[in-house]
Amino acid sequence: MVVVTVGVIMAFIVVLLIVPILIALRGSFHQWNPLNGTFTWVGLDNYAELFADPQFARASLNTAVFGVAAIAGRVVIGLAIAYALFSRLTRWKGFFRTVFYMPTITPLVAVAYVWKLMYNPQFGAINSIFGLDVNWLFDSRFSLLAIILMTIWKDFGYAVILLLAGLYSIPEDSLEAASVDGANSWQRFWRVILPLLRPMLFFVVITSLIAYLQAFVQVLVLTGGGPGTSTQIISYMIYEQAFVKYNFGYASAIAFVLLLVTAALTAASWRFNSSGGADRPGRAARRRAARRAAAATTEGSAR
Repeated sequence: MVVVTVGVIMAFIVVLLIVPILIALRGSFHQWNPLNGTFTWVGLDNYAELFADPQFARASLNTAVFGVAAIAGRVVIGLAIAYALFSRLTRWKGFFRTVFYMPTITPLVAVAYVWKLMYNPQFGAINSIFGLDVNWLFDSRFSLLAIILMTIWKDFGYAVILLLAGLYSIPEDSLEAASVDGANSWQRFWRVILPLLRPMLFFVVITSLIAYLQAFVQVLVLTGGGPGTSTQIISYMIYEQAFVKYNFGYASAIAFVLLLVTAALTAASWRFNSSGGADRPGRAARRRAARRAAAATTEGSAR
């Protein structure tokens, strides 16, 4: 039974993952249009065209801005809410965890369409509530910001749950040692909690980065990459080249560049975690807390 299960899983991986990747890799070296049957060898021409394409440069910049801003918002808001829920003064913690996590499990397409209505310049809720007169989705100054705000709202609950789990995993003696040492709440957060929470923060940042490099649905629904190319990101450019212009060879080349960037970031995070770099400040904080606790115990015994 185990052998059969493993065989089915391997067949699934080969047929639905490895084979399509190899087909796309082969296609990236061809001028490939399935509508007219074109499949002509062009070597590295697609890649050379890609790195000289100003549209790809703009899409890369948009992807970087979108990723950095969305990750920063997700982590900062998630950490603030997780720390508030971690406080002993907060009541109804289970209720608030559920409420904050609900957007994360809501289908992204549905969320994007709701926010599209909210961004409407004539009857949208955002302009009405805040007394603004902004054409969020059709003004290049605000369109990428609009997508970033929607993405943060949709995803911050993921960070809340993970960071809250990280907070509950912090040894109680470390917090008690900091309190005995006279640290106030702010000092305890910066010098004890944050260093011990850094591995989980690192995990949230890396998984978010990988996800946002592949973001697509929110751009498709809200702006379609416009106005102009102001919200076009790499994943949307792949879609446009493949399924609008039917330039599958060029789209495959873009996809493989994105794959290599994603793989490099994943490998870097794995290497960093394996070397213990992410947890080094946490280990130092634990050692300081242990020394303080030992010193306090010794002093109490001497008295």
